[in-house]
Amino acid sequence: MTTRVTLEAQLRTETGKSAARSLRREGYVPGVIYGHGEQTRACKVDTKELERLLMSGSYESTLVELKLDNGDTPRVLIREVQIHPHRSEVLHVDFLAVHKGEKVRLEVPLRLESVARGVKEGGILEHLRHEVEIRCDPDQIPEALELDISDLGIGGSVTVADLTAPPGVEILSDLSVAIAAIVPPTVHKVEEVVEGVEVVEEEEAEPEVIGRGKAAEEEAEEEEQ
Repeated sequence: MTTRVTLEAQLRTETGKSAARSLRREGYVPGVIYGHGEQTRACKVDTKELERLLMSGSYESTLVELKLDNGDTPRVLIREVQIHPHRSEVLHVDFLAVHKGEKVRLEVPLRLESVARGVKEGGILEHLRHEVEIRCDPDQIPEALELDISDLGIGGSVTVADLTAPPGVEILSDLSVAIAAIVPPTVHKVEEVVEGVEVVEEEEAEPEVIGRGKAAEEEAEEEEQ
């Protein structure tokens, strides 16, 4: 089911870097509204309201109704968000105007359902792809595409081809791309290191002569004579 939200915006005539910096200091994010058959219009939205929308989930697949200060209420998708490279500050936002009956291309989240059999058996789940590109009418944008992996065992994998698209939704991503896999647990072989005890053999020492034997005494007597 398509997620819909409302966001207030004001049209603006000031453009350029200086005007954009002034808007940010005043608490606004500069943006543009464009689309097929639409005249590009510059606008501004409240920074806190936009940040709340961006943090709420998958804003790329959320259908936004802009309530402009001139009374217009175009339906848009958030197409691009520019973030400051060193601060968590939104610098600019692009809104793509969409129309009923005119199909749009966008990416929607992939949601894995259930616990895989391989995980219960000790395997590790690798979630390889988190979004898939689709084409559909704006009113048929799914919140996410779900895939049941309860029967996925160790060594098994699922690809984009295993997804079932809702009616009216066409999957554009490569069908052979892997979405998830169950890999065997990593076994670390622990080698027991036994420190050898160095045995130092003592050199064979000459026996200490404590007393003379009888033969030695007789030999000494002969030398004296």
